[in-house]
Amino acid sequence: MQAKIKQIKEAIAKKDSAIIAFSGGVDSATIAALAYEALGERALAVTAESVTFSERELKAAVSTAREIGIPHQIVHFDELEEPGFAENTRDRCYHCKKGLLRTLIGIADKEGFNVVLEGTNASEIQRHRPGRRAIVEIGERVFTPFTEFGVTKDEVRGIARKIGLSVADKPSMACLSSRFPYGQLITRDGLTRVGAAEDYLFSLGFTQLRVRDHSSIARIEIMPPEFDKFLQERGRIISNLKKLGFDYITLDIEGFRSGSMDEVL
Repeated sequence: MQAKIKQIKEAIAKKDSAIIAFSGGVDSATIAALAYEALGERALAVTAESVTFSERELKAAVSTAREIGIPHQIVHFDELEEPGFAENTRDRCYHCKKGLLRTLIGIADKEGFNVVLEGTNASEIQRHRPGRRAIVEIGERVFTPFTEFGVTKDEVRGIARKIGLSVADKPSMACLSSRFPYGQLITRDGLTRVGAAEDYLFSLGFTQLRVRDHSSIARIEIMPPEFDKFLQERGRIISNLKKLGFDYITLDIEGFRSGSMDEVL
């Protein structure tokens, strides 16, 4: 592990300056921490504030950047304005990633940074990740150290623990657009609704969850050990989610699994 940390920091140092695409999750936080160690003030973490990124996660990103000590900037980015995104095809993430990286490269050009660092890890490229295509198309302006050096998700968490990051064991949190089945139109109201539903469930103490939006149906994924807790809170959950506009509230008995919308692919 120490050898990979050294490789990554040396590779980042050679870039001389970098912007980090910073969501505050374990991947981007680990890249940001290593970049800050390698580049100091020549590293800038940039978080995109958008309708697909919950207020809860935005606050967490600010807190994590402060913990690392890295300079941090928040910029506005509206995925719904990107052609091809709202239609929610299987390539939805390609359109989002392409627009986001274009925005970050624009900031890099304006403020004199050489590259954009992006936190995709080696485990992710084995799965359906159309956003990866956008990274490859852009070329040398975007550097993804974890894929470059074959660092898996488990290894990223290991590095995060070694360097003392509080997010080392933070659950993965994909953007809110992943809550909609492919082909179902993504709207601002829909994103707001699933965000509010998840915020409510987190407020009840559930640790890892998704609220999948199937039009009038909320399909809730939580960890199986928390099923009993869900049933104890059943009445309050039904009441709250119906107020948000869902007609039917369901518990997915398979439980939480990342990327469940990709199971139909």
